[in-house]
Amino acid sequence: MSPAPGPADHPGTSRSTSATIQPNILRYLVVVADERGVDLRPLLKQMGLDETVMRSAALRVSYRQGSAVIRRALELTGDERLGLKVGAAQHLTAWGLLGFALMADDTLEHAIETGVKYQNLSGAMVVWSAGVGEEDDAFVLRADLPDPAMDPAVASFLIEEAFASVVTLSRLTVGPSFAPRVVELSFPPPRQRDLHGALFGCPVRFGAPANRMVIDPAWARTRMPGRDPVSYASTLEMLDAQMASRRDQQDLLEVLEISVAQGLPVVPSFGEQARRHATSERTLRRRLADCGTTYEALVEGVRRERVEQLLLRRELTLRDIARRAGFSDERALRRAVRRWHGTSPVQLRERMLRGAGHTE
Repeated sequence: MSPAPGPADHPGTSRSTSATIQPNILRYLVVVADERGVDLRPLLKQMGLDETVMRSAALRVSYRQGSAVIRRALELTGDERLGLKVGAAQHLTAWGLLGFALMADDTLEHAIETGVKYQNLSGAMVVWSAGVGEEDDAFVLRADLPDPAMDPAVASFLIEEAFASVVTLSRLTVGPSFAPRVVELSFPPPRQRDLHGALFGCPVRFGAPANRMVIDPAWARTRMPGRDPVSYASTLEMLDAQMASRRDQQDLLEVLEISVAQGLPVVPSFGEQARRHATSERTLRRRLADCGTTYEALVEGVRRERVEQLLLRRELTLRDIARRAGFSDERALRRAVRRWHGTSPVQLRERMLRGAGHTE
């Protein structure tokens, strides 16, 4: 459930303004924040997510809603390792049918691959990929951000929550002694690293080229205690039906927006996008028209979101922001911001910083 868009909201945006994510992370975030004496319910209510709505199995939230709640929770708790604690608090039952499918799967490796395949149904706010790596046939699970320009604190939260939940859920299924071989995180080391080692039970490397979890082959091939081929197959049929019901229009917009966001400042051409989808430009254009948008509007929506994220970083000049968002120069950036918000980038920045609680 997304709040109604305001006059400045662009019809071409989907990833930030459309509700597409199951709010599992937010539900557990509320629980963990409660334990620290912080009540996030008033914030959720402001965003149209009151307690009744949050209990709905059909609820979906947007990236913008999720990121805003996470950012505010980090500020209120003052806990820079909040993501680890939210991930460690989770259980497979939070994933509904997908959680049941993972428990009924054959091996841990295959269960992780099933989770990656159906990640859009799990409430994930990162982009998962998995496969056998080059490290002695070890199994490698990788988490990427949907937008590389995401607020660094929110980005760290999401990556830590993601890996912490995988380790926690693996221990609940194959045994409490499970531990990866190594966890690699792309962000700088925190002031306190003890919690990472205690939670993961393995070496943790910071400043790595990518966010990865390496799992030894013996653990990857461990049989799942609750494996049941019949239950697994029947559950996958239901998951496939869920995927099909929401795949066409919304997923097309999400995939295109993520592709544009990850490519900035270079925008993939429309022809390149058509080739990636193994379709013709005419067919892709028609599918976007069926969604009520165009590729140009979608690109503008992603650029708008990128600009809004970058404006929150005081150290960046307008020239920096224009370059990172793919604009030709500062004048093009100013024209775009005026079109979106009816104000200048400098005025918008100050307004956004005040709204986010930033002070000099």
